[in-house]
Amino acid sequence: MRISLAILMFLASAGTVPALAQLSVPPLGGAVGDVLGTVDRTLEPLEQTSQLTTDATKLAEQRVSRLSELVRRNRDSIEFDNAGEPARKGELLLLDPAHTDLMAAQDAGFTLLGRETLDELDIGVARLGVPKGMSLVRAEQALYKLLPQANIATDSIHLPAGGSASAGAEKSPSVMPGIATQVGLIDGGVGPATAAGPVRGFVQGAPRASDHGSAAASLLRSAGVRNIAAADVYGADPTGGNALAISRAVNWLISLRVRVICISLVGPNNPLLGQAIAAARRRGVLVVAPVGNDGPAAPPAYPASYPGVIAVTGVDGRNRALIEAGKALHLDYAGPGADMVAANAEGKWIRVRGTSYAAPLVAARVAATLANDNVTSITAALDREAIDLGRKGPDMLYGRGLLCGSCRRSK
Repeated sequence: MRISLAILMFLASAGTVPALAQLSVPPLGGAVGDVLGTVDRTLEPLEQTSQLTTDATKLAEQRVSRLSELVRRNRDSIEFDNAGEPARKGELLLLDPAHTDLMAAQDAGFTLLGRETLDELDIGVARLGVPKGMSLVRAEQALYKLLPQANIATDSIHLPAGGSASAGAEKSPSVMPGIATQVGLIDGGVGPATAAGPVRGFVQGAPRASDHGSAAASLLRSAGVRNIAAADVYGADPTGGNALAISRAVNWLISLRVRVICISLVGPNNPLLGQAIAAARRRGVLVVAPVGNDGPAAPPAYPASYPGVIAVTGVDGRNRALIEAGKALHLDYAGPGADMVAANAEGKWIRVRGTSYAAPLVAARVAATLANDNVTSITAALDREAIDLGRKGPDMLYGRGLLCGSCRRSK
């Protein structure tokens, strides 16, 4: 069942859609963290029965409410774009812009805020300020009409794909055997207890330790990864998680010769980020991303839906698919995503739930496979390791099977 975002936004504005409690994540800080931390409530596991349709509808409604709240609380820095997705206010991106296009845009009232080249990705980006008094939607439409052949993007916001967290664990889990392959992590900042390599910030106030980023890093470490290059794309920035920041982080990680990148975030299809991921794949980098926690009625999650990205869903302690798991245009593997613990920014071990936490564990197995010099096919090696769940063979509930099932630690 697919629910139109535009319809739900209309219902929400009319007061028809209830203000449902949202899935919460470990706080990130900044505007995103404030909104996502509004309701600290764990979604209880639900049996997969006839209630599935109702649950999918509620999750889709929660997504709309959450995005609307994010924009409402940050009117000065975030607004909806033409696709109904939150993006940096008053700013558009031109990718690999021609000089004539830039001149035409400026003649039409757009201002050049800056230009840069993501050298490792070979992508040029020009930041354009929209004409005074013009909404992002109108500006986007006007620029498309003015430059129909140009590659235009909004600086769309991506959110963490963690579901919930709660206190309760008293000690850290045991650590798996060491994995030599360096893994890049694009998330919130990591705390000192979970840092295991270079750390760099790509937005205002970064790097700054966050619970979500620390949890993802701790899961990588508990799964055996010894060298983690952590990119903070949230910091204290109201527009943290934007496409340009994530693309800059990908560019940095490639400069470090990272071979595996875990991006535990979800957002809309964005031309800049899509190009960045494609460029990374051409360089031989394997990207792992979760399908999100907005349920099967939500739009496909990105970057998980980009071609070549290893898309990950989550299962609970009984190897049941998480009811809140979203979807991508393809699904590769499942990983543990509930009934387990991870470390927060203070180094305390807490219970976590969500596909955000499955992705680092799958990334660890990808890194372990890369470390084996005898492996000729990464996919074939992972498939041999994966435990088939559900109906026999690949499916859209578990992908090609469960990876890192023994990595889960519940206390």
